[in-house]
Amino acid sequence: MPQVLRIGHRGAAGYAPENTLASIEKAISLGLDLVELDVHQTRDGHLVILHDERVDRTTNGTGLASEMPLMALRKLNAGAGQRIPTLEEVLQTANGRIGLVLELKGGGLAEQTYESVQRSAFARPVIYASFLHNQMRSIKEADPRALTMALFGRLRRAPVTVAKNVQATHVGFNYKVVTKSLIETCREQGLMVFVYTVNEQRDIQKLKSLGVDGIISDFPDRL
Repeated sequence: MPQVLRIGHRGAAGYAPENTLASIEKAISLGLDLVELDVHQTRDGHLVILHDERVDRTTNGTGLASEMPLMALRKLNAGAGQRIPTLEEVLQTANGRIGLVLELKGGGLAEQTYESVQRSAFARPVIYASFLHNQMRSIKEADPRALTMALFGRLRRAPVTVAKNVQATHVGFNYKVVTKSLIETCREQGLMVFVYTVNEQRDIQKLKSLGVDGIISDFPDRL
């Protein structure tokens, strides 16, 4: 059976506060291939690592991240005394130690995210991902060799065609919708297949047997 890439979800979210430097350090300590993180933009134009549009669920604050300046976001507790990290901090922490899947959570983030990665001279693979598929096209315009992943929730019509239209190199599916024939169709078109978010051992084994290329998990040591 081919080796499946082991990818930590929001760091290693089953073991440390999600999307924090502590969570990334935990993923690194587990020897993972990649860590999946979420990128948002603050009111004053900084890129930060945060999943939700609002800070309410993951911090002791309240409000939309896009309406808060970086200084206000940095004062929040993101769990166990952790802060919401900037993309620059994450690149510095991860560089040379683990690859990244950067999910762009809003429109217009592609160019700034790509430029930040380039400035950091990042020495491991970076895959730019989004459910907003035009973001993938923007990345490819900046760098035709970039790795990009078109994400899908529900299985819409012709996901492979959609991914190819934006020149994606990878597709990311909810693990519940993946079938052997879908994987084979992706492979025929040169697309690598990642699945999210897979935490139960029986599901992990099933997806490995189906032949996915990468599995994203809150408990990536189970992979």
